[in-house]
Amino acid sequence: MAPDPNSASGSGTKDEASVKVPAKDPKKKDDKKDEDLVGFFLFCSLFGHSEEDLALKQQLELYVERVQDPDPGLQKVALESMRTEIRTSTSSMTSVPKPLKFLRPHYGTLKAYYETMPDSDLKKYMADILSVLALTMSAEGERESLKYRLLGSEGDIGSWGHEYVRNLAGEIAQEYAKRQTDEASIDDLMELVQEIVAFHMKHNAEPEAVDLLMEVEDLDLLVEHVDATNFKRTCLYLTSAAKYLPGPDDMLVLDIAYMIYLKFEEFPNALQIALFLDNMQYVKQIFTSCDDLLRKKQFCYILARHGITLELDDDMVPDDDDRYALQDIVNNVKLSEGYLTLARDIEVMEPKSPEDIYKAHLLDGRASAGASVDSARQNLAATFVNAFVNAGFGQDKLMTVPSDASSGGSSGNWLFKNKEHGKMSAAASLGMILLWDVDSGLAQIDKYFHSTDNHVIAGALLGVGIVNCGIRNDCDPALALLSEYVGREDACIRIGAIMGLGISYAEVAQAIIFALMDRSESELGEPLTRLIPLGLGLLYLGKQESVEATAEVSKTFNEKIRKYCDMTLLSCAYAGTGNVLKVQNLLGHCAQHHEKGEAYQGPAVLGIAMVAMAEELGLEMAIRSLEHLLQYGEQNIRRAVPLALGLLCISNPKVNVMDTLSRLSHDTDSEVAMAAVISLGLIGSGTNNARIAGMLRNLSSYYYKDANLLFCVRIAQGLVHMGKGLLTLNPYHSDRFLLSPTALAGIVTTLFACLDMKAVIVGKYHYVLYFLVLAMQPRMLLTVDENLKPLSVPVRVGQAVDVVGQAGRPKTITGFQTHSTPVLLAAGDRAELATEKSDILLYTFLNI
Repeated sequence: MAPDPNSASGSGTKDEASVKVPAKDPKKKDDKKDEDLVGFFLFCSLFGHSEEDLALKQQLELYVERVQDPDPGLQKVALESMRTEIRTSTSSMTSVPKPLKFLRPHYGTLKAYYETMPDSDLKKYMADILSVLALTMSAEGERESLKYRLLGSEGDIGSWGHEYVRNLAGEIAQEYAKRQTDEASIDDLMELVQEIVAFHMKHNAEPEAVDLLMEVEDLDLLVEHVDATNFKRTCLYLTSAAKYLPGPDDMLVLDIAYMIYLKFEEFPNALQIALFLDNMQYVKQIFTSCDDLLRKKQFCYILARHGITLELDDDMVPDDDDRYALQDIVNNVKLSEGYLTLARDIEVMEPKSPEDIYKAHLLDGRASAGASVDSARQNLAATFVNAFVNAGFGQDKLMTVPSDASSGGSSGNWLFKNKEHGKMSAAASLGMILLWDVDSGLAQIDKYFHSTDNHVIAGALLGVGIVNCGIRNDCDPALALLSEYVGREDACIRIGAIMGLGISYAEVAQAIIFALMDRSESELGEPLTRLIPLGLGLLYLGKQESVEATAEVSKTFNEKIRKYCDMTLLSCAYAGTGNVLKVQNLLGHCAQHHEKGEAYQGPAVLGIAMVAMAEELGLEMAIRSLEHLLQYGEQNIRRAVPLALGLLCISNPKVNVMDTLSRLSHDTDSEVAMAAVISLGLIGSGTNNARIAGMLRNLSSYYYKDANLLFCVRIAQGLVHMGKGLLTLNPYHSDRFLLSPTALAGIVTTLFACLDMKAVIVGKYHYVLYFLVLAMQPRMLLTVDENLKPLSVPVRVGQAVDVVGQAGRPKTITGFQTHSTPVLLAAGDRAELATEKSDILLYTFLNI
C-alpha cells in the first residue's frame, strides 16, 4: 500500500530528503549564530544579564584561547587581562563575581594546559588565576585553591578579595591537619599564614586571624601583628573564645591575651586575666610594669572586689606610705565607708524591721492572725530577716537598739526571745548588721563574750567572723579572738569559733581527709558531715585536674560517703569552667534510678549548675536539663533541682526560672517546696524584685500553719530585700569575666546544707545560712578621686551588649540612662563614663 502523502511520517521523510544542504553553507552558519544570539539575549533578559555581560563573556573566552597561544607575549597579555578582570569585578556578597561565573566551563581546560606549561613566571601567573577560579570550581576536599596558591607568584593575596583569603584560610586548616598526621613539612603553609594574618588584622577581621592561628597551633604569632587600633577587639575575641575551648588551649589563649594587654599597657584588663588564671606572678608583674600610682589604686580595688589576699612588697610599690595606702584598699578597709556613702546618697539609711518586709497588712486575715503569734521559730525567722535586710548598715530595730529605749526593745531583750540554738543565730546577726565595720563591730559584739549561755558565746564567735568577712586587718583580731575557743569542750562554742574562722580565713586539705577517714558509721550519718567533703572540694575550686590525686584518696573512704565525696570534688574542681563533658558526666549520674534515693545525686545536680554557670549559653542549656530532671528524676534529685536553679540565676531573677520555682513552691513534697522557696530568695537576693516579693507574701499566707515552710518563706523574704536592695550574691564580677572563689564557696556551702532542709536549715543548724555573707557585695559603681574621697561623676548605665567580633567601635550598652555616681547596677548592666575627665579620676568597678 502506497504511503499517504498527507500523513505525518510521510511528509517528514519527504521534507528531510528535500532540505539536505551542504554542512559548510555559510548562510546557514550565520543563521545558527543569530539564533544563538537571540537565545542568549532572551536568557540574559530572563536572568538579569545584559549586553555588557555578553561582551565580558566573549572577552574572557578570547583570553582563554590566547592563554593557550604558543606566543609567550600573547599569553602574558591574556593572563594579565584576565587577572585585571577578576580583580576589578565587583559583586554583591550574595552572588559569584561574573568573571568567575563565565570562566567556569573553561576551568578544566586551563588546568590541563597549566600542566603542559614550562616553568616560568607565566606559569606562576596561571597558577594565581587557577587558585582564584578554584574558589568556586574546585571539588569538595581537593584544596586546589591552596595548591595553586603555593605554586603561584608571591604577591599581595588581599588583592583577590576577602572571600578568596577566607577560603584559603579554611583550606590551610585542613592541609595543616593532614600534614601533621603525615609528619610532613609545614614551612610553606606558615609563610602563607603570615600573609593571611597580616591581611586580616589590617582589615577588621581579627576573629578570622585568631581562628586560623588556633587551627595551625601558632597563636604566639598574633602578638607581632596586633597594633593600637585592633588589640582591644583581638583580646575581647580571645577572652570570649577561651570559654569554649578545652584545656589546656583555653589557658594558652588567655596567656596570649595577657601578653597583648601588657604590651599595650592595658593593665586593668591584664590584671583581670591574671586573676582568672590564678597566676600571682602575673599580678606582681603588672604592679612592677606600671609606674602610675593612680592606676595601682585601681588594681587594688579590682583585687579587693575579687576577694584575694595579697601582700604588696617593695618591688610592687617602692614607697612605704603609698604601699600602706594601697594595702588598705586590697584589705577592703574602705568597703564599709563606700557602702554607707551609697546608702546615704539614695536615702536608705533608715533601719527596716521584719514587719516592713512581711507587709502582712496586704494579706487576708488568716495570715496576719498567724503572724501575730510570738513563737521562738517566728522570732528566729525575724532574726535572719533583720540581719539580711540591715546588713552592713550598722543599725537596726532589734539588735542595736539602746537598752534605755522607751520601747524596751534592747538587743538583750531580743536575744532572749530566742531559744537555745536560736540565741546563737541571734547573737551572730549583730555581726551581719555591722558587716565590714570591724572596729565598731568587735566593740559591740564583745559584751556577749561575758555571757553565761554557751549558745550566746558561740553566736558572738560567729559574729566576729562575719564582721571580718572579706576584710583584712594588720592585727588579725578574728584569729586572736577565735583561736582560743576552738579547743573548748562545748561543741556549740567550737562550731561558732570554727565557722567564724572559716568565714574569715581558709582550711587545710590534709586535716579534712584524715577527719573523713576517722569518722565512724554513726558520725557519718550526722547532718553536718556532708559539709566535710565540701570543705575538701572547696580547696580545689576551679582547679580542674589538680583534684585528681585527692579524688584517688577519696576512694579509701567509707562506702557511705565515698560517692558523695567524688561528686562533690568533681563539682567543685570544675566549677565555673563550663566544661561540657563534666556536665554530661554529672547528668549521667542523675539519670540513674535507685530503689532508695542515693545521697550523692544531690551534689551531682548542684554540680551541673556549678559547672554550667560560666557562660550564658551553657547556663540556658543547664536550665533546660534541670527541667527534664524534674520530670524524670527521683525524689532526692527533685529536691536538689530548685537549689541548682537558684545557683544558676542568683541575684538575677529570670522570669522562666521564677515561674518554675513558684510552681515547685507548692509541691506535695515539703523538702522540694522548701528548697524552691529558699531559691526564690536566692534568685531575687538584693534586688527588691516586686514579683518575687508578692509571691513570697502569698506563700506566707498559704503556709501560715506550716512552721517549717513559713520559716523558709521568711528567710527568702529577707534575702530578696537584702541590704535594702544594695547588695548582690552574684559571685561573678568584672563583666561576668571573673568568678570570686570565696563568694562561690559561701553560696555552695549554704546550698549543700539545704540538701537536708529538715535536719539543717529548719533544724538546729540554721546558722549555716550566715555562710552567704561570703558572697555579699555591694552592687554599686562608686567613683573616687586620687585621695580616695567619693566623687560624683556622670555615667551611662544600660544593658550590656555583646560586641565580640564586631568591627569598629560598636556601642557596648543599650537603653542607657545617665546618672551621677554612686549608682546601683543590676544583673546584666554595664556602665560607661559620660565625661572626658578620665585622667584625674579613679573608678572602682565594684560590680560591673
